[in-house]
Amino acid sequence: MPSGVLPPIGSRDLPEPVPLGKLFGASVVILATALGSGEFIIWPYITTQIGIAFLWLALIGFFVQFVMNMEIERYTLATGETAVTGFTRMWKPWGIFFVLGAVLPNAFPGWATGGATLFTYLFGFGSIPVIATIVLISTALALTLSPVVYQALEKIQMVLVGIIMLFLIVGVFAATELGAWTSVVTQAPGSVPGVPGAIAALGAATFLGAIAFAGAGGANNLTQSNYIRDKGLGMGGLMPKVVSPITGEEQAAPSLGYTFPVNEENMRRWRGWWKVANREHFITFFCIGAFTLLMLSVLVWSAVGQRGIGEDLEFINTEAQILGDQIGGWFRSFFLFAGMVVLFSTSIGIMDYVSRLSASELKVSFFPNSQAITESRIYFLFAWVIAIGGSLILLAGLEAPLVLLIISASGGGVVMAFYLGLLIRLNTRALPEAIRLRGWRLWVMWPTWLIFVALSIYLVYFQIVSNFFGG
Repeated sequence: MPSGVLPPIGSRDLPEPVPLGKLFGASVVILATALGSGEFIIWPYITTQIGIAFLWLALIGFFVQFVMNMEIERYTLATGETAVTGFTRMWKPWGIFFVLGAVLPNAFPGWATGGATLFTYLFGFGSIPVIATIVLISTALALTLSPVVYQALEKIQMVLVGIIMLFLIVGVFAATELGAWTSVVTQAPGSVPGVPGAIAALGAATFLGAIAFAGAGGANNLTQSNYIRDKGLGMGGLMPKVVSPITGEEQAAPSLGYTFPVNEENMRRWRGWWKVANREHFITFFCIGAFTLLMLSVLVWSAVGQRGIGEDLEFINTEAQILGDQIGGWFRSFFLFAGMVVLFSTSIGIMDYVSRLSASELKVSFFPNSQAITESRIYFLFAWVIAIGGSLILLAGLEAPLVLLIISASGGGVVMAFYLGLLIRLNTRALPEAIRLRGWRLWVMWPTWLIFVALSIYLVYFQIVSNFFGG
């Protein structure tokens, strides 16, 4: 374990694993954050542009992110530290790099704006910037006044995900036909001219964003470390929690972790934690998330097919209107309400994960011995900067939701190209030999990293350099 940058890691026995039933919720925050990006907007939008042929790629993306997230969890289960802290142990600037990788792509509050847009579709009145600003300020208040932030966040997202699942169950039976579901299989990828054709049709930024956000995407995945740490999984149960500096009891210590001695008893506990963590994440993140993406894409395919139906989020309004004409006016309202819940739940998750990742890494790297600058206070500051900064952006007139989401998604894809390589290095070299990344998971991680590197180079060079410099 590298110790040249941060203090050497300690050693303690691994806590006893807990049953699966007590862990449900550990992945609900990252699921709720994922629902509003690729699942509700980007992939259904792609369906209206090039058809349903590429949904197989979304399912692969979801499975790859399941493997990726479990490698992020592996490091935290074993040490209690976040994956980004592990990267910082290799090279101190990595912490700042990933803080910027979380903050910059999400400086544009696209999800709050998208939810506000659907609010105006549903109720027929209101100013999008004003509604989105109210959502941002309300979110900051809810997160920063909760005694234990994660517990409040999990409860909020559980309710919102429950509403979304209710909508999906109703939607499956009321608004889709068997033929649309079979098209997912029978409409082969050859119905569009391959991946190059899809990139040409959609643009590199949209295509990279779609691959990155088939699941959570960007730096969001890294925050799974923080969530399972606050949930108390593995060595994370020994780490301090993020609390409100106003209503909670703060701890000034940085979140530096421990490794466990490799012996028979600790390995038994490790196998228990690894098994239950994989099951929880597979059910919550992969199964529910992939079903949601498929359902929403098949829904838009059933309603409108492959045709231009308006710019920006207008395709959602058109889809809602067509579904309302086919099923009843109640379903149009239900669809828009569920979409609004999806996007607002994502907005809450985005504000939390950017603040949480930034607070953890800044405390560890720059303020480890400060009693005044705690992780909770840094979290408080970032949440309000995001809320106020996003509000100023919107009130200044930049409010196109799809544009903002594609900026965020494509930027997140570039960030993923960096941390995938670092994660492979961290989990194959730094952890004890008995629990390192190996086998089929390593064979999934290597090509995934190379694909993201290739797509990021394509985006940066061909779409940015060539456009600005005429190359």
